[in-house]
Amino acid sequence: MPTQKPTPRSAEVELAKLFLRSGYKRVQDTKRLKKEGWTMYKKGSEVRLVAQSAGELRHIRSLLKRAGFRVANAYANGLKFVQPIYGAEAVKRFDDVIERLKSKKRSAIKAKAG
Repeated sequence: MPTQKPTPRSAEVELAKLFLRSGYKRVQDTKRLKKEGWTMYKKGSEVRLVAQSAGELRHIRSLLKRAGFRVANAYANGLKFVQPIYGAEAVKRFDDVIERLKSKKRSAIKAKAG
């Protein structure tokens, strides 16, 4: 039986769960950028999703495509793989997805307690 492809919304939720498990983000320091200028300070904003295996990396990449994120080149980091998501807009969008997921969890906890 073929597996059903995730919808863009469910792909976003699954990506957020992976991020909460073992992801991290880097945000550009706007003060430093203003002080040093683009020629000296070239760090941008990015989210990094850490995959435990090559199979999980393939899954993450397919979820990113399904959710409409640009898929950048992944790289090995020790025995794990890192899938970056570059750009301030993409980081903001990813933050919004994570906040939606967290607020859903808070609502579910309140409903159970209430």
